Amino acid sequence: MATINDVAAMAGVSVTTVSRVLNNRGYISEATRRKVYGAMETLHYQPNEIARSLLKKQSNLIGLIVPNVSHPFFGELASHVEFHAHRSGFKVLLCNSHLDPVKERDYIEMMKRNRVDGIIMGSHTLEVEEYRNLRHPIVTVDRLIDESIPYISADNYRGGELAAQHLVDRGCRKIAHICGNLELQLLANRRTDAFLETVRRHGVQHVVVQTDMNVFDQNQYEEKLEAVLREHPDIDGVFATSDIIAAFAVKICRRLGKEIPQDVRIVGYDDVNAASWLHPALTTIRQPIGEIGRLAVELILKQMDEELIVREHILSVELVQRETT
Repeated sequence: MATINDVAAMAGVSVTTVSRVLNNRGYISEATRRKVYGAMETLHYQPNEIARSLLKKQSNLIGLIVPNVSHPFFGELASHVEFHAHRSGFKVLLCNSHLDPVKERDYIEMMKRNRVDGIIMGSHTLEVEEYRNLRHPIVTVDRLIDESIPYISADNYRGGELAAQHLVDRGCRKIAHICGNLELQLLANRRTDAFLETVRRHGVQHVVVQTDMNVFDQNQYEEKLEAVLREHPDIDGVFATSDIIAAFAVKICRRLGKEIPQDVRIVGYDDVNAASWLHPALTTIRQPIGEIGRLAVELILKQMDEELIVREHILSVELVQRETT
């Protein structure tokens, strides 16, 4: 089995130079880099990842905890996190919490054992003190955990305002707002705050329907939507706080014989890829999912390098008008 010394000898460089190439440290000319990688390929040399991890005191692993990766928003977020982590030489440990504190704690312990270099939290059910004691770089997505932990969020208030104003501008006079459970105290609740302030300012009738505590249980969406549309047959607008819920709204309207957008106009949230595939294509509020993933990785790396970082990162949203309005 080839060693680093064999690679150095074949490439005509020192062992230190080979090590610097492998760890991307210091200036290395492109010619030297090609020689080293050429020698590695010829000798079938595989770096000892465990030894490199111990030497650098880092694992090149980033943990990502999400509520449910099957949800399109979190699936796309995970894809972007992995892409940007890989570009920086890191791999991602992906964990589904399913909003279960026991699972979340188990995943946190697993990450400790695997010596992850940082954790991106897209889900949290544990007490804040457990995160303070981790002593790992942490970034949260759409969750405000603690004054000391940086977080990334799209501008939820502006998103709710844009959605409500668009439905009002399109002539809606009674709007149903379908949102997650507001007791969860998530930053996404600001979408509802903005919606309520906007419709009240315009004197528009409205109905608010919350999901159960398990906001990602899709089985409840159909039942709740059908109930509110049957109870309030004069509803002519729907603002759903996810594209998935909005897609169910389209389905239920069709079942009840309501034409979209003639009878009911619908606005979703997130602008996941599927929003443009639906028929009719979904009007929605676009979150910059790719930028959220990129920034999450960047903030982990900056903390690893002990750089000063800003705690709050609020990203812009925009209305994407399609066929449902």
